[in-house]
Order: sequence, then structure tokens, then C-alpha cells
Amino acid sequence: MSENIEERGSVLKAHHLRPAAGSKKSKTRVGRGEGSKGKTAGRGTKGTKARYQVRVGFEGGQMPLHMRTPKLRGFKNPFRTEYQVVNVAKLAELYPQGGEVTIADLVAKGAVRANHPVKVLGDGDLQVKLTVSVDKVSGSAEQKIVAAGGEIK
Repeated sequence: MSENIEERGSVLKAHHLRPAAGSKKSKTRVGRGEGSKGKTAGRGTKGTKARYQVRVGFEGGQMPLHMRTPKLRGFKNPFRTEYQVVNVAKLAELYPQGGEVTIADLVAKGAVRANHPVKVLGDGDLQVKLTVSVDKVSGSAEQKIVAAGGEIK
């Protein structure tokens, strides 16, 4: 037992470690008297930057850029619903024999993207009977669909 203790006496431990002599140099403390980088302390002579630090973007008292530029006016509603639009003319082109118009069917035909609300607008003419079931229909589109003998669900 005592043999183990004697053997372990020469084990190197973390608190024994020291840097090599001359490898660590203490940092220069500027502005602490003439004998050690005193006086100007590496800042040169005179001027604003020798006396104090100037904030970023300071233009020497001139009106700064962020105050000169025009500001974005108005209001943007974060709750606005953006509809994908399909015109009556496009419906007449996609459904030449008439039939039922659904969002899933419009997505399958490539007229709109999936998972977005769809609105039918009244641009164009319609002669076929359509049963339209989408999120929204404009007034003029509704008149044209009903006039052609179709309906809106």
C-alpha cells in the first residue's frame, strides 16, 4: 500500500502546469503616465477620436442619413387574405362541356395552387352551365354564371 503512494508522488497534475518562461507577455496598459505609453495612449494628437469615441453613423452634426431618407408611409394589414383569382373566361376554357367546379379540381388542372383560397372574377364570357363551389365569387362573375344556367354553392 505504501509503495503505491510513493509511486504516485511524482504524478503531474493540472495545478502544476505553468507557461514557459517568456511566453506570456502582459498587455500594455495605455494612458497610465509618461513612462508607459502615457500621454496620447496610441490615439495620435487632438481631434474628436483622440478625445472620445463617436457613435456609428455620426456625420459630424450634419443631418444623418437615417433621418434624411423618406419613411415608409401607410399601413399593411397583417390579417389580409390573399385570394388566387380565376376568371370566368378561364373556367369556360377549362370546362368546355360544363360541370362542377371545385378547388381540388382547379388544382388538378393547374389553374390554382393548393392550400390557398380561390376567388372567381367576372372577366370574360360563359356559355356553359357550371356548378361553382369556391371560397369567394365576385358579383359580376355570379351574374354571368347564373345567366348561363349555373349555380354557386
